[in-house]
Amino acid sequence: LAQAAASRAIFSAPHFLGVAMALFAHIKEAPLDPILGTTQLYNADTDKRKINLGVGAYRTEQGKPYVLDVILEAEREMLAELRTSIDKEYATIDGPAELKTLTQKLCFGPDSGAFKEGRIASVQALSGTGALRVVSEFTRQHLAPEAREIWCSDPTWGNHTAIFENAGLKVKMYPYWNPATKGLDFAGMTAALKSATPGAMVLLHACAHNPTGIDPTEDQWKQIAALMKEKRLIPLLDSAYQGYATGDLDKDAWAIRLFEKMGFEFFLCQSFAKNLGLYGERIGMLHVVTQQAAHAKTVLSQLKLVIRPMYSSPPRHGAHLVMKVLGDEARFQRWRVELKAMADRICEVRSLLRGGLEAKGTPGKWNHITDQIGMFSFTGLTQTHCERLIKDHHIYLLKSGRISMAGLNKANTQYMVDAVDEVVRHAASKM
Repeated sequence: LAQAAASRAIFSAPHFLGVAMALFAHIKEAPLDPILGTTQLYNADTDKRKINLGVGAYRTEQGKPYVLDVILEAEREMLAELRTSIDKEYATIDGPAELKTLTQKLCFGPDSGAFKEGRIASVQALSGTGALRVVSEFTRQHLAPEAREIWCSDPTWGNHTAIFENAGLKVKMYPYWNPATKGLDFAGMTAALKSATPGAMVLLHACAHNPTGIDPTEDQWKQIAALMKEKRLIPLLDSAYQGYATGDLDKDAWAIRLFEKMGFEFFLCQSFAKNLGLYGERIGMLHVVTQQAAHAKTVLSQLKLVIRPMYSSPPRHGAHLVMKVLGDEARFQRWRVELKAMADRICEVRSLLRGGLEAKGTPGKWNHITDQIGMFSFTGLTQTHCERLIKDHHIYLLKSGRISMAGLNKANTQYMVDAVDEVVRHAASKM
């Protein structure tokens, strides 16, 4: 009895069941993600004037999420085919063969040498984020140590650095944004890349740079490619906005096709979140351009070994949707029309915002708002400006000054103009 009592005392003692022995007591709460956290703050705000300019997702003129007509049509077709040609079995590790062909053609063009010669290894990925993670792991496992040095633009999408560093790559930054001109720091960019270790990797935004909205000109792209060829640098292109940037799928693929035509071996991460509105489907691709078809075959085999223990196989639903759009010529052409309309709406609110600020005489120059393209504008607003916009005007944006243009429309742009004018003048009065 004495022994049983002692055992009960041990197992009920505070040091066994209490806080001191709690397995997770040492875990500290992580800070909010700067982008997703902005949406949480917006959702909690009850002010009717509030605007969410943080989230990178398209919104209609009424401020609502948009399911494209071609996607709605494809969904209905898929439902009718369920239990016949479509089921819910596991996908292959690398995704459907048809998906690979269709997405390669979209990026590289039907006349691409790499496409026609079978020199591209492709795998379906968990959107662009997943593709970047697979590239990182493949690089760490299979490429020379020099390739583990990766250069990213300053600034870049907030997740890029975390993805690469978590995979064991060493991140270095090249200048990109020039705050004085609110444009591209091309001289700073090229000078930094000249200092890169031969064989290092360089992350490049294929179009509609996030967060700045500034892309190199075609001549500048040629100079960047020539420099990278000379230095033997490996391109990693991140394509999240093809067709969404200018409304033209081919124009937005210009940089991708330049690198392919110049004979580079390189990686391309492709996402369908923005241009098909498939944010929640997590559908993307990783394409690896190689010198020989035999190399593409071996690369593909090793990419599958990277994916298998990471997430086993990709989701099928988004893959079917993409194939339904890209694989049907009439539907594909209707998608082009929808894309152009989406891009045009963003251009329209850019013009409204710039015009409103200039008409109001807001201190500073605002031409960069229309010079930039794509979903985002790097406004040049300071952290002080942004904090006041959030606190006093209920306008939610990143404190870097990046705004999602999709959050603006004809109904709220004037309120945005008035708020920006107020915070800029208020800050100037305190100097």
